[in-house]
Amino acid sequence: MNPFNNPMPPHQRHPTPHPALAGAPTQAVHPTPVRAHAVRPSTVLASSAELAQRQQALAHAALQLKAELFGIDDVIDRVINAIRAWYVLPQLITRPVIVCLWGLTGTGKTQLTRRLAQLLGFYDRFVEVQMDGFSHGASYRSSSISGMLGDSGIHEGMPGILVLDEFQRFRTVDTKGADVKVERYQDVWTLLSDGRLPPALSALSNIERKLADAHYEAERAEDDDDRAGKKPYRFQLDAWDAQELKRMLKLQEPLSVIMQWPPAKVQALFASFQQSSHAWETDYSKLLVFVCGNLDEMYHETAQRVEDCDTDADIFHRLTRKLSLIDVKKALGERFKPEQIARLGNEHVVYPSFSKATYERLIHNLCTRYVDDIAAQCGVRFAIGQDVLSELYANAVFPAQGTRPLFSSVHAILSANLVNAALWVVQEQLSLEQEFAIHLAPDKRHLLVSGQGPSGPVQAAFAVTLELNRIKQRANADFRALLAVHEAGHGLAYCVLFGHAPQEVKINIASFEGGYNSFSSLKATTRQNALDMMCVGLAGRVAEELVFGEMACTTGRGRAGLQAGDGRSGALHPPPWLWRAAGPHRCHRGDGQPRQHRHRPQQRSHRGADAAAIPARPGAADHAP
Repeated sequence: MNPFNNPMPPHQRHPTPHPALAGAPTQAVHPTPVRAHAVRPSTVLASSAELAQRQQALAHAALQLKAELFGIDDVIDRVINAIRAWYVLPQLITRPVIVCLWGLTGTGKTQLTRRLAQLLGFYDRFVEVQMDGFSHGASYRSSSISGMLGDSGIHEGMPGILVLDEFQRFRTVDTKGADVKVERYQDVWTLLSDGRLPPALSALSNIERKLADAHYEAERAEDDDDRAGKKPYRFQLDAWDAQELKRMLKLQEPLSVIMQWPPAKVQALFASFQQSSHAWETDYSKLLVFVCGNLDEMYHETAQRVEDCDTDADIFHRLTRKLSLIDVKKALGERFKPEQIARLGNEHVVYPSFSKATYERLIHNLCTRYVDDIAAQCGVRFAIGQDVLSELYANAVFPAQGTRPLFSSVHAILSANLVNAALWVVQEQLSLEQEFAIHLAPDKRHLLVSGQGPSGPVQAAFAVTLELNRIKQRANADFRALLAVHEAGHGLAYCVLFGHAPQEVKINIASFEGGYNSFSSLKATTRQNALDMMCVGLAGRVAEELVFGEMACTTGRGRAGLQAGDGRSGALHPPPWLWRAAGPHRCHRGDGQPRQHRHRPQQRSHRGADAAAIPARPGAADHAP
């Protein structure tokens, strides 16, 4: 029946509700404001001077961290704000404060927690646990978090810092969604819940058994002829039992005193402890817990691009800055159960990969440290030129791998040559009042050290190995010219059709033999976008034909990546003939993340489009020289 032609009156079609439901008109419910209750007389109030001192200490720690750890100022600010209540007013804390730090390797997660503990005066109450279970394998109690906390300087009910590092390795769900058997640290989830750990009942039973053994041995000793007339033993308990007793019964006496207690006294303490079961659980509710790890699932394939030294670090940086709490939750869902993810809370701090400016600042800081050390030890002062710093960046930075490869390369390139240069200055008896300039030779295979000698300028050359430079120059000049024309064709067509330049156009690269254009991803691909990207994908071949002629065109056109939309976004799929001409087909989902579909033509296989987290490289070519 058409509802607009219904002859029944509205009051009959919609009868009056039941009298029990048709009461007075519903009134808006206004929530009661939250107000503080009166302070109890026994409450000890924190003084304003004490609060101001703690705030100042926290601000000083933030400034110091920013001066030492480059490129993570936003991360430091967020961590400081997350722990402010825990540090300034610990009386407010009734459950552990959990801060999760996620990022690519080598971005300073663990270093931040260690340095923060030092700056805040908590390094004596600082426990770091490697969640892979191998860092503390020497201790028999290292299989539980409670055992490690019990052996630390963190006292029950008092603030302390616990770092759970490499947390991604503590996975409880495998790649197929099945449960993973976990041998170590099973009490970590209880700790993260409310900070209260139940007693180890098995340990209590062991102590009770050992007390019974002590009584048994004492009775036998009275009848032993060998012990007749001799002084009784001073220590009744061994060191291990005394330590376990101290931890379980929460005793304050030193071990040497507990070891001398007779079995009767220990039995009385044990019975008293059993009767007060409310004191059994251990209170670590005032802990600050840092959960650190690398979630490769969150970074898609970025973390796996260990060989990529060509993509601009700023591209990685812009992409990883977009990651959010939702991305973290999705990645955690690949490794942990939902109830376990809930216990980690919502304070998830995501580290972006370092930008180019950060890497340049790191290189400058490292070089300054090297020349300062040489000056302090030998009295020789060096000044490293900008050309050397630029080549260090080009040969040491792998954006997806953080600082560790950078430190390694800078040490390998500079340390030995600085020592050799200092020895040269000393042997030549040059004046130490001057500053010796260090530049790169035109062949980029030697470092040139220049100074003033007794009779005029002097210079020495020291061989240096720049491995990535050597790899980038492996192609001959003709091949590089071909690559330049081919990639310029892609880039020019992209500029004309999309109104802006590609993110990158490169030909002299190290990670593969060829070149590429890097394009921005699209949140949605229209029919026109798909047609334009088809033109961009074929523009490399057209550029070769315009410059070299039709008969000199190469099969590199089969290397060109093609960017189009898939069926879900309503864009156009390329026809079969275009597959043969353009090679790989790269699609974009509606959420802006590119997806990769490879077509393998009869020509040699090629790198084609790269990881999903990095924009397409449609012009990647693999021409033979």
